[in-house]
Amino acid sequence: MAKMNMLQAINSALAIAMEENENACVFGEDVGAFGGVFRATSGLQEKFGKDRVFNTPLVEQGILGFANGLAAQGTLAIPEIQFADYIFPAFDQIVNETAKFRFRSGNEFNVGNLVIRTPYGGGIHGGLYHSQSPEAYFAHTPGLKLVFPRNAYQAKGLLAASLESNDPVIFFEPKRLYRASVGDVPEGKYTIPLGKAEIVQQGTDITLLAWGAQVEMLEKAAEMASKDGISCEIIDLRTVAPWDVETVSQSVIKTGRLVVSQEAPLTGGFASEIAATIQDECFLHLESPIERVCGLDTPYPLAHEKEYMADHLKVYEAIKRSINY
Repeated sequence: MAKMNMLQAINSALAIAMEENENACVFGEDVGAFGGVFRATSGLQEKFGKDRVFNTPLVEQGILGFANGLAAQGTLAIPEIQFADYIFPAFDQIVNETAKFRFRSGNEFNVGNLVIRTPYGGGIHGGLYHSQSPEAYFAHTPGLKLVFPRNAYQAKGLLAASLESNDPVIFFEPKRLYRASVGDVPEGKYTIPLGKAEIVQQGTDITLLAWGAQVEMLEKAAEMASKDGISCEIIDLRTVAPWDVETVSQSVIKTGRLVVSQEAPLTGGFASEIAATIQDECFLHLESPIERVCGLDTPYPLAHEKEYMADHLKVYEAIKRSINY
């Protein structure tokens, strides 16, 4: 074990995958000698060479078109989109090519060995073009896996599993936690299963559900609620698509209440899909309406980031509303 922050854990997972697979390639804007804007790929070009770790032009559609071609002919393609906000120029390539490649050919060809890394979310005063959480756009598209780590340990294990997946993955990295999340991480290889949620904290009165950086908000809110005698069960979804309906349903059947929290805006967010599904699965067990604690339906504001964020105080208020219903 070694103390690592999330960036170091991601870098370690990439290095191990490239050592195991000589066809693995990392590419994107400034990922070479510079190591990317957050330095997640630092040292990889020195170790594996410019043929396997290289810079691309500032053209996201081109990055993903190139990635689809590489993956289709057997390369483990690991493109980086510098910010999740920049993924939209590549939207057509991802939803109309990456996601449909296997289906359109009856699996005669596919791009299963493709992992798109991208930092998402707020908390770094990045303003409206460097703070978005676009997972709901891609969750609507069959054929993609969407993965969100909450800390350094989870990041390395989930990325390793993503790199071994037979399906294309978008790996959303919470940039607010890149250096803030530090913990004990195995130096060797390990994997964490995709599509399986984790119960972070057992509880009996209410279920709190989130993914990525938002799990920290749940933990803080649960600590506040515990002083009021409220026992919170906390679940980290980890994989948004496919999501673990069974684990969440079993928890809600036990507690009778659910608060779902996301950084993304309320309308059309993935929290809505979760709420609809759990209402369908657990209707007769619910003691109160399902609460959604989300970002606001507005472009991400720079000056009012604190007001925009679905922080622990907003989650705590939702817990109280649900319990007192």
